[in-house]
Amino acid sequence: MALRISGVTRASALGPIAEFMDRQGGSITRVLNDVDLPFALLEHRDLVVPLREQFRLLERAARETGDDFFGARLGQVVRSRELSRFGAWACAGPTLREAIRRAHAGIGVMLQTATVLRFTQTDESALWSIEFVEPECEGRHHNELLGISYMIDVIRSYAGASWHPNTVFTALAKSERRAPLEDVFRCNISHGHAVTAVSFNAALLDCPRTAVNRAEGEGAPEAELPPERDALATIGAVVDLALHEDYPRVDWVSAKMGLSRRSLQRLLERNGTSFGELVEQSLCRRAIVRLGDHGTAITEIALELGYSDAAHFTRAFRRWTGMPPSAYRQSLT
Repeated sequence: MALRISGVTRASALGPIAEFMDRQGGSITRVLNDVDLPFALLEHRDLVVPLREQFRLLERAARETGDDFFGARLGQVVRSRELSRFGAWACAGPTLREAIRRAHAGIGVMLQTATVLRFTQTDESALWSIEFVEPECEGRHHNELLGISYMIDVIRSYAGASWHPNTVFTALAKSERRAPLEDVFRCNISHGHAVTAVSFNAALLDCPRTAVNRAEGEGAPEAELPPERDALATIGAVVDLALHEDYPRVDWVSAKMGLSRRSLQRLLERNGTSFGELVEQSLCRRAIVRLGDHGTAITEIALELGYSDAAHFTRAFRRWTGMPPSAYRQSLT
């Protein structure tokens, strides 16, 4: 039986979660410590994070703030145009219809894998839904409500800031309270559906961009996400995430991907590599990026990457590239 690899997302999908939690009386520091994720994801918004770990983070944040609908409330302060370059690119479509088409085409490449967007339309009504193709994990409903909030913000980029949906459909149990979410979304709420979705007047599909949206432009492209079925690329991205906190550990990476240590090692063996080789590749990529900053001393870069001194780093870099870091840096000028 083939192993199922976790989907991934960008840290930017969490929006301004640190500032939001501070206003809600919670501590993002405690949350990140409890779920064992690096603080770097608050500053480096392009970092790739396992989707299941975002679910867990939102669930822990909900407990920290005592808010059963934390994802929905966080969603009210997110802005789709700030959702990495994906949001700006989607909202640069000339009409809402084109923005939705762009979102469907780009989400798995630019922002988040294991995520399916669907759109249906009748004469007068449109339905836009989001579904996570990810093994069941606590915090899923928070991510669903956060995701639908981004979709609502996309619609507002064309319908206007004061617009509200006709109905938000959720996958929560039918017995779940509706009133708190009706207060958040300011529309009808319907629970007990297979997927989370937003319904709105189909006439909005041909609305042009607002003046504010037109001025923002599309922005520069980002590096693509690891493809969903590319296990090595996905593991490599999680190793890169680990490197922002400390030297990557196989137990940490396997846990974040929902795999046992042995399952991860067997998967790497079948693909002709090892965890140590992936770490070396990640260190090399990070070193090359850091050497592009001529204001940072090579010794400082060596320490950042976990080496005890510049000499050990130099030997490793020469092994990776065939030249010492000083010569590589000089070749960049």
